[in-house]
Amino acid sequence: MTRRRLALTTAALAVLALGPAPASRAEPLRVGGAVLEPVDLAGLPGWRADDAGAALDAFRRTCVAPRPPPPQAEGVNGSATDLSAACAAAASLAPEQAKAFFAQRFSAYRIVRAAAAGEPERRGFLTGYFEPELDGALSPGPGFTAPVLARPDDLVSLAPGEARPGLDPTLRAGRRVAAGLEPYPDRAAIEDGALGARTRPLLWLRDSVDLFVLQVQGSGRVRLADGRAVRVLYDGKNGQPYTSIGKLLVAEGHLPLNDLSLARWTAWLRAHPDHGRRLMRMNASYVFFRTEPVTDAALGPPGAAGAPLSPGRSLAVDGALWRYGLPFWLEGRLPGLNGYGHLVVAADTGSAILGPARGDLYVGTGAAAGVAAGDLHARIGFVVLLPKPAAPEPAAP
Repeated sequence: MTRRRLALTTAALAVLALGPAPASRAEPLRVGGAVLEPVDLAGLPGWRADDAGAALDAFRRTCVAPRPPPPQAEGVNGSATDLSAACAAAASLAPEQAKAFFAQRFSAYRIVRAAAAGEPERRGFLTGYFEPELDGALSPGPGFTAPVLARPDDLVSLAPGEARPGLDPTLRAGRRVAAGLEPYPDRAAIEDGALGARTRPLLWLRDSVDLFVLQVQGSGRVRLADGRAVRVLYDGKNGQPYTSIGKLLVAEGHLPLNDLSLARWTAWLRAHPDHGRRLMRMNASYVFFRTEPVTDAALGPPGAAGAPLSPGRSLAVDGALWRYGLPFWLEGRLPGLNGYGHLVVAADTGSAILGPARGDLYVGTGAAAGVAAGDLHARIGFVVLLPKPAAPEPAAP
């Protein structure tokens, strides 16, 4: 998923590239307007009770995944060499060694967001997301009317911060034409056939509401009539601005804010097809997909880091500020999770995940995960674990 990027200061980039600051440093580390305050990882409430072995498994999977570096994050959040060294050290560890590993190889910093004078320190904000499981077919027919479209051959996706002459800088993709790029068609135009032969249906879902859910989540599993499951993965978007369907439903008075669950708003859209179509088309953003087999049913789709997501342990972060593979401690009680505090790993990103203390926790696949994700809206603390400098290689004799 694409993101608006928040830039680190030059000083912060230089400091983080060198790893954790020495204790004598007068100025604190700063990232995206927040201060990083050193804390004792082993002394954090809930640390001893959390299953660090599950986080270690997610860390190993994420830190070795083949992927490009996070946007604008070359040399950010500790050296890539230091993180790679920690990754190599984790390869052969047993689960019971996980806590000692994280304590020895990382330095912990609480992310303290700026607050107005006289106000308490502002905590971070955590939401949840999931992989929907939907019914589908390889061909259109009764009960399967909504096409899942492949990436069009004229779609040009722009990197964060990239601009092209003649294209509105707020647009994150364009259509390739003889003169360069022009704005890509919006959702309404695409639904009305604006792409023609530039794309093709990969498969078909029950209706436009299921397709909308798939596009909001960015990926999903589709069950076919023969019992097979196919994973449908994000493969670009039209670059037009995203508008929340929930905000539209609340703003027009159709549903109350305090009961805006996935089940509730999808049921409302189906019960009011004309209004539902109008509201969905007000979201100009449109997502395209690719498919691949489901190789491990226990894991989720690949995140932006390139690794399969681990339920309850993979975190979407602001990819302009944080390097994928960094562990984070979520400081507080979370709905659906036992204990106080939870160790997770940065493995993904999302268009609404902006700022140093903002995260989106991947909770799993299917309807129950969808309920859990919808219930997860928590003001909590964020502690980032930055890799300690790796020991230098011994000099050749």
